[in-house]
Amino acid sequence: MARRRHVPRNSDARGRTRRPPSRLDGHVAVVAGATRGAGRGIAVELGAAGAIVYCTGRSVRGGPAVSGRPETIEETAELVTAGGGAGIPVRVDHTVPREVGRLFDRIRHEQHGRLDLLVNDVWGGDALAEWGTPFWQVSLEKGLLLLKRAVDSHFITGRPGVPLMIDRGRGLFIEVTDGTSATYRGNLTYDLAKASVIRLAYGMARDLRGTEVTALALSPGFLRSEAVLDHFGVTEATWRVAIPKDPYFAGSETPRYIGRAVVALATDPGIARKAGKAFGTWDLAPEFGFVDIDGARPHWARFYREARRARRGPTQSS
Repeated sequence: MARRRHVPRNSDARGRTRRPPSRLDGHVAVVAGATRGAGRGIAVELGAAGAIVYCTGRSVRGGPAVSGRPETIEETAELVTAGGGAGIPVRVDHTVPREVGRLFDRIRHEQHGRLDLLVNDVWGGDALAEWGTPFWQVSLEKGLLLLKRAVDSHFITGRPGVPLMIDRGRGLFIEVTDGTSATYRGNLTYDLAKASVIRLAYGMARDLRGTEVTALALSPGFLRSEAVLDHFGVTEATWRVAIPKDPYFAGSETPRYIGRAVVALATDPGIARKAGKAFGTWDLAPEFGFVDIDGARPHWARFYREARRARRGPTQSS
């Protein structure tokens, strides 16, 4: 009797590797603020799942919006397409309602009214947050501009975007924040911005009751963004070299980790149960079983808590 040849599950009868079906094939997503960092990681992972991703932001080739940063929305869109999706770069200043309106008019026309997912990661405040300065000494101009870019833009974007999903009878709206607790984030305008988008998700979820559209907030942990890697003088391949400079860096994660969290949420049939709540990547990874690109499963909240306890020592922590 001839011995049956073993064929791996992901191979066809001839042993050729099959591409697993993308869970988001045909889905239409907008990642607002997709130029770099978490936004880029989210867009790339959505592309890997087969989605059509509109990558928006202000930095385009030949016209960077952030001094010293080379990333562009075109690069992000190319990464989305290379990963198996369809990346579409659209320059949008999300503080300008007219530009945001044009974006969703375009999607309504090109995608026949379909929008499955809107991720709001607009930020633009790195150069504006004055760390180590009490609120009565910060620049009022910088503080108000930070809030305009990081809070006003989120409302300006959600207002015309969500109706496309309501019209179709389903959809997911994700507000990207930093941290999920009420702990002070070290700078008043930064803290106000990140807490505000959590409240936006909560309020939007309340208003969306009775529809099939879910709104929630999502936070990464210590993010190994392009800017953070440059700050430490390392690459993704060598990032551990920088841990002695900042022990908390050992608990960091790539932007792709939050991207995988977004894919997990977008494919969750019970997503409505999460409406109005704020989650960290560390909450969702154990639930959905995803890992970071290096196979690790960072849990930033636990790592930070344990690292703080270790630094205080047994006497101070007792």
